[in-house]
Amino acid sequence: MTGRVFTKLLFSFVFVLCIATAILDFSFRNIVAHSLHEEARVASLGAVQQQAALHILRRDLLTASLISLFLATLASAWIAHRIASRLRSIVEFSSRIAAGDFTARIEENDSDEIGEVARALDTTASRLEQSFQALESKQRELTALLDSMQEAVVAVNASGQVSWSNSVMQRLAPGAVRTGKSLVVSIRDPEILSCVDIALRERRIGMGRAISVVPGRAFEVSAAPTPDGGAVAVLHDVTEIERAEKMRRDFIANVSHELRTPLTSISGYVETLLEDEMDLPDHAREFMNIILKNARRVNRLTEDLLALAHIESGEHKPRVQPVRASALVEDSIELLAGMVVESGVALEPGETTDALVLADVDAMTQVFGNLIENAMKYGASGRRVVVGARALEDAVEFYVQDFGNGMAEEHLNRIFERFYRVDKARSRESGGTGLGLAIVKHIVLAHHGTIRVESELGAGATFLFTLPVAPVAPTPAPAAAPEETPARLTR
Repeated sequence: MTGRVFTKLLFSFVFVLCIATAILDFSFRNIVAHSLHEEARVASLGAVQQQAALHILRRDLLTASLISLFLATLASAWIAHRIASRLRSIVEFSSRIAAGDFTARIEENDSDEIGEVARALDTTASRLEQSFQALESKQRELTALLDSMQEAVVAVNASGQVSWSNSVMQRLAPGAVRTGKSLVVSIRDPEILSCVDIALRERRIGMGRAISVVPGRAFEVSAAPTPDGGAVAVLHDVTEIERAEKMRRDFIANVSHELRTPLTSISGYVETLLEDEMDLPDHAREFMNIILKNARRVNRLTEDLLALAHIESGEHKPRVQPVRASALVEDSIELLAGMVVESGVALEPGETTDALVLADVDAMTQVFGNLIENAMKYGASGRRVVVGARALEDAVEFYVQDFGNGMAEEHLNRIFERFYRVDKARSRESGGTGLGLAIVKHIVLAHHGTIRVESELGAGATFLFTLPVAPVAPTPAPAAAPEETPARLTR
C-alpha cells in the first residue's frame, strides 16, 4: 500500500509538471507569435532597438517559466500535504488502537486507496470493540460466578505463579494469595501443592485432602490442568460433612453396641425355653420362634452396622499379604459348603489362576461370603453359582456368577448403596439387612481394588471385583532358605 501511495504522489507531481510545461509552452508560443508579428517592425529598427526587443523576449519567457514552476511546486506541495495528513490520521488511529482505545475512528470520505484502507481499519476497530466488550462481559460474569461459589478457587500459570483467585480463596488466606506471587509462598499446605504439581507436570487431575490451610477445617482439593499450561485448584470445605458423618458413625456404633447385649439375652432366653422339654402350647412355641427369628435378624443388622461403621471410619486397615487367587476361590467354596446343602444350589469353581494377590484373608472371607450368600438368595432359580478368577495385566479379577432372574439396568449403579434393595418384599422374606454389598464394596476399595456388577433380566448376575497383584519378590541367593509357599486361607 505504501508503494501505491508513493506512485500516486509521483504521478501527481508529474501531472502538475505537465500542466506547468503546457502553460510554459503556451506562453512560449504566444511570445514567439508576438515576436514574429513584431519581426517586421524589429527588422526596420537599428541594432540598439533589436537588443532591447530580445531582452524583453527573454524576460517574458523567464517570467512565464518561473510562474509555471511556482504553480507546479505549489500544487505538488498541497497534494503531498493532504496525503501526508491522511496518513498521519491513520498513524494516530493505529496508536490509539494499540493503546486499547477501540472507540477510535478515521474520518475519511475519499474513494481512493487510502480511503479504502481507512474504511477497512474503521470496520476492524468496530469489530474489535464489540469483541472486547463481549469478552469483558463474559469475564465479569465468570468472576461473579466464581465469587458466588462456596469453594475456594485459585489459578496458576505454567511457572506456578498465581494468576487469579476468587473471593472465597482471599477470605481463607487474606493477603497471602496475590496475583503474580508464587503459590508455594502463598499456600504452605503440602497436599494443595502436591495436587497442583501433578496438574502442572503430569497434566492430569490431582486429588487430595488439605487440613492445614485453616486450622480446624478440612478441604477436598482437586487440581486440573488448563490449556495454557497452567492449572486451577478447587478447595471444597468438607469440615461439616465430615463432622456429620463422624456423628452418624458414632451414633450407629453406639446404638449397635447398646443393642447387642439385650438382643443376645433375648435370643439366649428364647432358645433356652424352646430347648426345654416343658410342655408349651403350640401358639406359645410359634410366638417364641418368631421372637427368635426377628432377634437374630436384628442382631445381624447390628453386626453389619458395626462392621460398616468400622470400615467407613478409616480405622480399618487391611492386613494384606501375598495369597494365591486360586486359594481364595477354593477356600471360599469350602467355607460355604453347609449353606449349599441347605439351599440346594450347586456351588461350582470356575476358571482360576495361581497369580499372587495382596489381600487380607479374613476380609476376603467376608467378601466371598456376602457375595455367594447374595447369589444363593436371589439367583436360586438358576440352581447353581460359579466362583472363579482370571488374571488381568496388573490385577486379578474375581467373579461370583448366578443364573437366576437377574436385575434391570437401572439397579446396577445403586446396588452397592446401603439398604438399597432391588426386590424389597423378597429381601424382607429372606431376612437380609441390605448392608452386605455395601460392606463388600468398602472392603474391596480398602484393598485398592474395584467392584462392579453385570446383569440382565432373565440372564442372572455376575459380581466382579479386582485385587492388585503382589509385587514379584527378588530371586533368593543359592544359599538362602527355600522360598515359602504363599499364604493359604485360614478358618
